[in-house]
Amino acid sequence: MRIVVLGGTKFLGRAAVGAARAAGHELTLVNRGQTSPELFPEIEQIHVDLRGGLEALAGRSWDAAIDLDPTQLPRHTRRRAEALEVGHYVFVSTISVYADPSVPIDESSPVLEPPDPEPEEFDPELYGGLKIGSERAILDILGDRAAIVRAGLIVGPNDPTDRFTYWPRRLAEGGRVLAPGSPSRPVQLIDARDLGAFLVRLAENRIPGVFNATGPAEPLTLGAALELIAPGADLVWVEDETLLAAGVGPWMELPLWLPGDEDAGLMQVDISHALAAGIGFRPLEETARDTLAWSRAAGVQRPTLSRERERELLAGA
Repeated sequence: MRIVVLGGTKFLGRAAVGAARAAGHELTLVNRGQTSPELFPEIEQIHVDLRGGLEALAGRSWDAAIDLDPTQLPRHTRRRAEALEVGHYVFVSTISVYADPSVPIDESSPVLEPPDPEPEEFDPELYGGLKIGSERAILDILGDRAAIVRAGLIVGPNDPTDRFTYWPRRLAEGGRVLAPGSPSRPVQLIDARDLGAFLVRLAENRIPGVFNATGPAEPLTLGAALELIAPGADLVWVEDETLLAAGVGPWMELPLWLPGDEDAGLMQVDISHALAAGIGFRPLEETARDTLAWSRAAGVQRPTLSRERERELLAGA
């Protein structure tokens, strides 16, 4: 089938394009041509600013669209949904749309309201509400010809953040490893390649609806995840209170660590709807191995917990 991908050259986009190519689909990528322009020279690319005029798409039609642009405003989303002539539309949203992330979440959980008035520029502080506005624009225009995919933590090779990559890299170094909080704390994440394949599956089969998309299929804890990444690692579990008192930043400085109950529901998301629609998951060990190999080759290391800081914390534990 003919699929137009809005974006397609960054993290999740690369994975979705890879899955679509492997399935033999005919692709068109629509983006600004500024991120990794050397990728996919054999694929048709239309270079436009998706926040602006879409005249270059006039007179074209595709069987399906996969919309990966993370920073659009609802009015931009509405304009592209109106402009694109497609049979089915798959829109990537986020579990950050839910109004109460302190409790377990399913697709019927209350969501945020879009900001009113809509801002002139994308504001990360309004991310969840802006995504809800975009979701509603898509569903208003396309109805049952649309799928909304609310993604959780996306991990794997080519990740522009360090929200998972820290752990395979740190555990591979060995020695005493600071592990935050409790080993029984729930953890959810999904390999970009598995999410990309799910997006393509929804497009191929024209499956409508709203889907929470994170993983794995069975409940996972932080302790079990770290053990899968590095069996037998010398983990030193340090209590939440100790780390917070020392000024350690949850999530971005020390990945996968969400202390307290305020955001506990973001790691307890019901994915039964996505499972019924055919979402699949590779072993976490494979994701960790591939992520580590990519990180080493790319030489990428972002400002997560430094080894010096870790040693200081372990000395006081």
